[in-house]
Amino acid sequence: MTDPRHRKFARALLGYALGVRPGDRVQIVSTPLAAPLIREVFREALRLGAHPEVRLELEELAEIRLREGSDEQVRDPSPARHWEAEHYDAVLRIAAAGNTMALAGIDPARIVLAQRAAAPIGAAMGARTTAGALRRTGTLFPTAAYAQQAGMSLADYEEFIYAACLLDRDDPAAAWRELGGQWQRIADFLAARDEIRVVAPDTDLTYRVGGRTWINSSGSNETGSINFPSGEVYSGPIEDSVNGTVRFTYPAVYQGTLVEDVRLTFRAGRVVAATAARGQALLDRLLDLDEGSRGVGEVAFGLNETIDRFTANILFDEKIGGTMHLALGQSYPASGGRNRSALHWDLICDLRAGRVYADGQLCYEAGRFTI
Repeated sequence: MTDPRHRKFARALLGYALGVRPGDRVQIVSTPLAAPLIREVFREALRLGAHPEVRLELEELAEIRLREGSDEQVRDPSPARHWEAEHYDAVLRIAAAGNTMALAGIDPARIVLAQRAAAPIGAAMGARTTAGALRRTGTLFPTAAYAQQAGMSLADYEEFIYAACLLDRDDPAAAWRELGGQWQRIADFLAARDEIRVVAPDTDLTYRVGGRTWINSSGSNETGSINFPSGEVYSGPIEDSVNGTVRFTYPAVYQGTLVEDVRLTFRAGRVVAATAARGQALLDRLLDLDEGSRGVGEVAFGLNETIDRFTANILFDEKIGGTMHLALGQSYPASGGRNRSALHWDLICDLRAGRVYADGQLCYEAGRFTI
């Protein structure tokens, strides 16, 4: 029996998030665990007059490749992935893991090697997205592994996911547009300012954004969102303007490895000191990945108040209402950011005991904008 929530999810993904049109070539990428949602997405794509194709992945293969492949094999990305980056009109990636820690035992150096190899594919997709030639989004199908990582039963986790996507509303697309209108006022306010200062426990960080674009990410490619659900406003800071210290109060998960209690010090836009209570080796390797990995590619504020807890999944955690995050590494070109890197790693700071000042004006307190 088909879960009606999967049908609603499929309509939201294709109609709202991706804006699929007749004639579009649509790629759906996932694992067999997401089969119930894949079927509904495939069916909805056909109803919209699109041409859907499905690529199923076995998550164990990534582990095998990193453990047993030579450096040359890990460095050699598939030509098929390059072709896909250049030829589809819309790409939907549905995360559906059976083991969220599958890569936890892999040498961080191997993960970094694979990350570097994949960078040209990501750059090609990013360029086409910025040019409007490609619409893409990433989402998640609730599995027992994700539920366990979040400390929840599968039934409770499903309710959490579908509520975060606003699928419990009569018209999810209309609900997203209403929230997007509210968040646009925040983006407009920040776009008219230059210096942003974030103050929280163990955090005093400043950066400048004058002349950069603040993007209202409200779930649709039309609003600059490449994942669903969304709920943030983000920009790319002026590269040499980031200064101060920040403590990221939530753990980060990178390719299956936990990195906890990360503290960074910035000077003239670059990380000059970095510590982690857990995962220091991976933190050090990622910071030294390439020339841009010690810079900041993104600054953002999480605004989605339906996401009210930490689940150790960045798709949701970076949107938690009452938080801010910054990404080390690659900028989103649409924001005006110029930092280039194979890395884009989001790190999250709770601001519910913090304040934000824009050009000296208090504009955010106790987890909310006060403008």
